[in-house]
Amino acid sequence: MPGHFEPIPGGGAAVALDEVEISIIRSLAVQLLELIGPGPGGEPSDDPLAELFAEGPSEPPTDPVMMRLLPDAYGGPGSEQGTVGDPEELRAYSAEFRRFTENDLRAKKRDDALVVIRSLDAMTASGEGGAVLKLSVEESRHWLGSLNDLRLAIGTRLDVTDEEDADLLYRLPDSDPRKPMVMAYLWLGGLQETLVETLLEQ
Repeated sequence: MPGHFEPIPGGGAAVALDEVEISIIRSLAVQLLELIGPGPGGEPSDDPLAELFAEGPSEPPTDPVMMRLLPDAYGGPGSEQGTVGDPEELRAYSAEFRRFTENDLRAKKRDDALVVIRSLDAMTASGEGGAVLKLSVEESRHWLGSLNDLRLAIGTRLDVTDEEDADLLYRLPDSDPRKPMVMAYLWLGGLQETLVETLLEQ
């Protein structure tokens, strides 16, 4: 699927999307939203201070996608770091870090996905089925976060762990049942890359 982000006057980014592309991105963002869920705290509290100091879980999620989206901070599963150090200490540090950061991280990912959904809904509500989506700088940053999350989620389902795995995706035959997911993964990667380039120019 062609399509890439370009800068617009005054800041922000624009991309041409047809109805199928809008439907795909919206569907993926909704699925991401459902996967992230409302968070361990459930509904927002009436007390903003209680919500600010609410503690999150100390144990990592069991779903591989969520583990990739919410990795351990100190060398655990899903972490970008190695496992140098005492495993028990690292687990304790990770649990403490997760307890005080996971709720905020989930909230940010929900906000990003909601901006994607709402901006696409605004396009279809205005009767612009297939048209140019224009995003402010702030909206562009939310989109960038959500595109990254979507690629991480799809990449995890496809068992992509490095560049070599990603290169193999290009050679999958059309008969492979993973092909539609692969096409979405590669297409979202192109959107993400051009959005990064667009924002760097501003």
